[in-house]
Amino acid sequence: MGARGITVNTVSPGTTATDGLVLDQAQVEQMVAQTPLGRLGQSDDIANVVAMLVSDDARWVTGQGLRANGGIV
Repeated sequence: MGARGITVNTVSPGTTATDGLVLDQAQVEQMVAQTPLGRLGQSDDIANVVAMLVSDDARWVTGQGLRANGGIV
């Protein structure tokens, strides 16, 4: 797709606090404890990564898989 000026990337979000999250409080606390940033992701965290990838700031980024997960290895 690069020959056509189209970049292709993926975003792999970590555990994100949304209405669809089906974890009990103990599971949430366990996930937070495993996350170097010390919290679950928020919808805006993921949306901002996607916004960056579709902006001109990322025009030289292609073929990448970006993990937006608060640092979980």
